[in-house]
Amino acid sequence: MEFDTIAAISTPMGEGAIAIVRLSGDKAVEIADRVFKTPGGKSLMQQPTHTIHYGHLHEPKTGEVVEEVMLSLMRAPKTFTREDVVEINCHGGIVSVNRVLQLVLVNGARLAEPGEFTKRAFLNGRIDLSQAEAVMDLIRAKTDRAMNVALGQMDGKLSRLIADLRQALIETLAQVEVNIDYPEYDDVEEMTVPVLLEKCSWVRDEIDKLLQTSSQGKILREGLSTVILGRPNVGKSSLLNSLVQENKAIVTDIAGTTRDIIEEYVNVRGVPLRLVDTAGIRETEDIVERIGVERSREALKEADLILLMLNSAEELSVEDERLFETIQHMDYIVVVNKTDLERKIDLNRVYDLAGKSRVVTTSILKEEGVIELEEAIAALFFEGQVEQGDMTYVSNARHIALLHQAKDVITDALDAAEAGVPVDMVQIDVTRTWELLGEIVGDTVQESLINQLFSQFCLGK
Repeated sequence: MEFDTIAAISTPMGEGAIAIVRLSGDKAVEIADRVFKTPGGKSLMQQPTHTIHYGHLHEPKTGEVVEEVMLSLMRAPKTFTREDVVEINCHGGIVSVNRVLQLVLVNGARLAEPGEFTKRAFLNGRIDLSQAEAVMDLIRAKTDRAMNVALGQMDGKLSRLIADLRQALIETLAQVEVNIDYPEYDDVEEMTVPVLLEKCSWVRDEIDKLLQTSSQGKILREGLSTVILGRPNVGKSSLLNSLVQENKAIVTDIAGTTRDIIEEYVNVRGVPLRLVDTAGIRETEDIVERIGVERSREALKEADLILLMLNSAEELSVEDERLFETIQHMDYIVVVNKTDLERKIDLNRVYDLAGKSRVVTTSILKEEGVIELEEAIAALFFEGQVEQGDMTYVSNARHIALLHQAKDVITDALDAAEAGVPVDMVQIDVTRTWELLGEIVGDTVQESLINQLFSQFCLGK
């Protein structure tokens, strides 16, 4: 497959030590050679692959020096895209890197679309679709655990398991074809159905194992939307500042200081939390505060975890009881704060409402109880299973949806086979399961979906 030559800036814009402009395509070396000169006057066209060269970029027509650079030369097929690739390392200023990009564009390259380098790696067979998606997961990873999941997927961990499942289904379909092609042999069906039941049951069990990791994998990939909820002045903003370890929210003794929701990412024991500090929920005549309260209620609808904060120095109020009713069907942890003050809250009543295992006592002011809270969050969602390094996590929403569909279809095939439905009818569901699993790795996926997926990538990747 042949494409035109593309170019893009592959490092973040801004001031820095270096920036990289990447070219990929059959004309990449030729374009680079047109604008690059070494002190010895050597042509890039004659240089061996996987070498790096010092020199200057010039305007071909005027000879004007554009930049002093280091140029990496990598020839197909041993490159990321399996095409000729040139990476120009220049100074990291905004003006510098843009001048380099414009120079290669004027001399024959085309500006790459978002994700087009990775798309070419996929289309040229270097990686499959699940590995391509893991590239962006790796870039966006917010914790070490999320990065490890992405690395495992990039290395083909999920791809190999999917390939094994599809191979088992192909073998089953081959048995079915024998039964259809040679119906005169009465014992063929007797041999086919047990094999079909065995192989399809194994495939369904393996899909089940993958789906059991999906909730954890999705959390590692996307983070937990975590809402800090409570009445005004119970310490919500102080908790956010403590977890973030930075003064992101204004803290005062005045109730209603937080008027709008504040969002911040934080790493808690390897679990990425998207913390949302909300305005204190109460009845108020203040128009601005009322808007903040409404936004707080809206944030609740999208939350994966609620941290309900109570004031240890005050008795449990009617508003507190209503908040318990609001979150009773959600995942939550109750944080009883301000334990450094004289306790007035009825902890036994709190335990009755929430269960003792979901209650953590803290004094954010004295930095007490925060470690216990972090442990409670990690235990609530992972129960220690995330430490298993050999586990294959499914973290992508598209993969999870396809696995659910595949499980439903293979279950229909098993039910039909056990009910005595002719094997040529069962074959339809087995084939559909094979196709659904193929969509995960990109073997049976439509071009429109490929374009949509890669459009979400950053420019230059």
